[in-house]
Amino acid sequence: MAPEPPPYFDALLERLATGDPETTAALSRHVHWGYWTDPDANPGTGADYAVAAEELCRRVCDAASVRDGMRVLDVGCGFGGTIASLNERFQNLDMTGVNIDARQLARAAAMVVPVNGNRAAWIEADACALPFTNEQFDVVLAVECVFHFPSRATFLAEAARVLKPGGRLALSDFVPSAEGLAALQKYDIGGPETRDSYGLVNVLCPEAEYRSLASAAGFAAPTFEDITPHTLPTYKFLRDIATRWQGNRATAYGRTTRRLEVSSRVGWLRYLIIGATRGV
Repeated sequence: MAPEPPPYFDALLERLATGDPETTAALSRHVHWGYWTDPDANPGTGADYAVAAEELCRRVCDAASVRDGMRVLDVGCGFGGTIASLNERFQNLDMTGVNIDARQLARAAAMVVPVNGNRAAWIEADACALPFTNEQFDVVLAVECVFHFPSRATFLAEAARVLKPGGRLALSDFVPSAEGLAALQKYDIGGPETRDSYGLVNVLCPEAEYRSLASAAGFAAPTFEDITPHTLPTYKFLRDIATRWQGNRATAYGRTTRRLEVSSRVGWLRYLIIGATRGV
């Protein structure tokens, strides 16, 4: 079965189409968690949230050591926010965004106007079956999307395949702590209500398994940076903004977001930036 975009994009695109100002300010560029220097910060406005989301994006890109002139693949590119950020920061990049949702790609193509000698392409494709030749990219990015993929092992193998030797992978993902794994399994955090709002979600890949999968795919010396405390203000903002949506899906989204928040606050679930280098 072909993968499908997460259901919350239906509600998000509807809100953006109505011109809802807070949704537009917060989520028209990046559709992922934010990073706040002060973990006790109040997200405040949609504009505040957008600043935090941009900061998280930059931290993932910096983990990949992006430099001028590189060929960069952004997998699960959403509305093109990561490529938009790179477009503003670097020169002579050859940037490709991949997504399974044509609606998101159309929005990305309309939003990102290449500057600084950069180039951008948008391709509808599956992250676990990338339509690229071997050793084509210097960097592969995946900002907060890998938990939606049907197989981390397959994605990591594909990322290694399309990276040049010595190329960098950087991603952000929800990773259970050793003590939290059993609790998350018990409470079925990826169960039916989660699937109704967030789609396919697998947050049951602990760090030790991630290391093993990365090594098997051909990556060396992966790094794991825990930024969980700095992402916590995300949850209140997302729960508040979901109250503007309609129907049972909004209720399910709010409850699932609350479960993710509690799991993160008690230490069961960690938000990590993961970087790795493809072996030569």
